[in-house]
Amino acid sequence: MPKYIYNPITLQYEVHEGPRWHRPARIVLAVVAVTGLCWFYFWLYTSALGWDLPKTARLKREAAEWQTKLSVLNRKLDLYETSLRGIEDRDDRVYRSIYGLTPQPADARSAMLGGAGRYEALEAEGADAALRSAVRRSDNLVKRSYMQSMLLDEVQRVSLTAGDMISHIPGVPPIVPEKGAFHLASPFGRRTDPVYGGTRFHDGQDFACPTGTPVYSTGDGVVVKADFKFTGYGNEIIVDHGFGYRTRYAHLSKIGVAVGTPVRRGDQIGAVGSTGKSTGPHLHYEVLYRGTPVNPWQYMNLDMSADEYKAMVESRRRDAQPHRKSSLELLDSHSER
Repeated sequence: MPKYIYNPITLQYEVHEGPRWHRPARIVLAVVAVTGLCWFYFWLYTSALGWDLPKTARLKREAAEWQTKLSVLNRKLDLYETSLRGIEDRDDRVYRSIYGLTPQPADARSAMLGGAGRYEALEAEGADAALRSAVRRSDNLVKRSYMQSMLLDEVQRVSLTAGDMISHIPGVPPIVPEKGAFHLASPFGRRTDPVYGGTRFHDGQDFACPTGTPVYSTGDGVVVKADFKFTGYGNEIIVDHGFGYRTRYAHLSKIGVAVGTPVRRGDQIGAVGSTGKSTGPHLHYEVLYRGTPVNPWQYMNLDMSADEYKAMVESRRRDAQPHRKSSLELLDSHSER
């Protein structure tokens, strides 16, 4: 807009044009002033008052919402882990213990899915440590739940035969409990070794009695070992009763069963002898639970009379199939060939 100045000589208002640089200078000054005002407003808004810019405030609200969701997810994962840990503990201490099943190793349950590079994609996409940790925990819970479901399926299969459990667990003496027929030589526990001397742990119970005294299976099961040898246990039989139980009958003079032979409580499986590392005729009898020797007296019905025992043996003899060859006959037939 032109500037008019009164000229006293001509007594008129005349157009006054200043230096040509004034106009650009005023424009530059206006731009600088506006820029400075904007920076001042920004400083006042962010630094002096401590407020966030609208976009920053919106991003912070979204981040807070996701942190809340992640916190809720972690609390749920904590609850799921606690519940699953309780199921795993009951499975090991109760269900699997009842049926003699081997507990699942702790390292197998705690093993993570995949390797170290499984979650590299998350890290490459900018996921923070808390999110990656939640994903790992979730994957691990899925794996543990799947493993636990298979373990419980195993327990269910075994439980279908739980009605036979009483007859399978070794519950009677291996020899007729007739007065004067035997005496207890070496009990379960530490003793002086009769051959090498020194104190050693005795894993079973010795029944000293004459050679040829019948030896009976103390529970239903399957013969998994029937060895003839001159050292150690000598001629021995091991019967797997299931439910975590096995029994060993050692130093026998005769073995009347073969590997794979199913036996029931009261079946004669051998005869007392003095084979292997032995100082006289006796039966070395062991009860093993999950591979660990336990005191056999804890599994014997000491109130059972000799008559009851003989009646059990006779009942098993009557129940045996007459047309089926005994395992001893099968072994004899093989030796004659």
